[in-house]
Amino acid sequence: MRIGIDARGITLYKGTGIGTYTENLLKYLLNIDKENHYHIYWCGKDYHKYYKENSKIIATSKKHKNFFEQLYFPSNLVKENIDLYHVPQNGIGLCEDISCKKIITIHDLIPYIMPETVGKGYLNKFLRDMPRLINSCNGIITVSQWSKKDILRFFPIIDEDKIFVTPLAADWKYMPMDKEKCKYILRKFYNIEKPFILYIGGFSDRKNVDSLIAAFSQVYKKLNKDYNLVIAGANRDTAKYLANLSNNLEVSSRIIFTGFVPTEHLPLLYNGCDVFVYPSLYEGFGLPPLEAMSCGACVISSNLSSIPEVVGDGGILIHPLDIKSFVDTLEKVLNDNTLQESLKSKALKRASLFSWENTAKKTLEAYGKIFSQ
Repeated sequence: MRIGIDARGITLYKGTGIGTYTENLLKYLLNIDKENHYHIYWCGKDYHKYYKENSKIIATSKKHKNFFEQLYFPSNLVKENIDLYHVPQNGIGLCEDISCKKIITIHDLIPYIMPETVGKGYLNKFLRDMPRLINSCNGIITVSQWSKKDILRFFPIIDEDKIFVTPLAADWKYMPMDKEKCKYILRKFYNIEKPFILYIGGFSDRKNVDSLIAAFSQVYKKLNKDYNLVIAGANRDTAKYLANLSNNLEVSSRIIFTGFVPTEHLPLLYNGCDVFVYPSLYEGFGLPPLEAMSCGACVISSNLSSIPEVVGDGGILIHPLDIKSFVDTLEKVLNDNTLQESLKSKALKRASLFSWENTAKKTLEAYGKIFSQ
């Protein structure tokens, strides 16, 4: 097959789930597949590592996206005799005039399910374009059985056999590390001195961070150690609300908002924490719990949407709006060293079931089936 991939998301969405997915998928496809040819559309620099004997890089510009998407890509795909064209970023940028077989990755349908948590511009574009994208493509890749179920719920006309599930994975850098060395670095960069409960994963309303703060305000006095709650990541939209909530619940002195954290520091946080908590109300997949488990962290996570598919028996699942359950589970885990060791062992075992190589293999299988249809 001659496979075209819109890889612009690697740079345009760098640091997001879509950017991480596109980068790792392309890297591992090129590592495992020496038979098919890859025609890669790129934006920006740092593309040299994707040069292989069976790949070609086509540079584009941020300034003229509409030209490339609506005119250049369709004609170039014909010129290069491409058999299958894959757009990994929810189909964004897929032109109707492309004549070869088309496949899109739909990561989730959050704009349909929780529209109040999505920016107005993206919401309108998603709701406007998604029916057209789904109708025009020959196949759909998604990242969990839950997301597949959602796609079929909102678009029941789709043939179920056209939707392929390819679970994601944690990057190689998420691995067990020396806890004391991690704590030393965290003290230096983030002034984290005490044992801590960790949250990483964004600040959309669906992430439900306020429930975690509420649970922490009720549990910290019941714990055998003096704990901080560390909430990591750049938080512009809800920063004032969460700060006010912390003040109102009288725990602001015990909560550390780190602000932006470079990706190379995330494994330090996962390794340094005593427990990682992920109270999200909805995820298409949910990488942070898997990253935490890959580091051997104890995980307490939401039991909603796709998250149980990821966490499985590698952590404790609770309803994220049940504050009492949150409090009881945090108290139980943090006051029981034996339970913590058991959870760490289960986390590593569960995380070992996911790899980007498997993601790439399942994607390659999907390509073959769609091409032969």
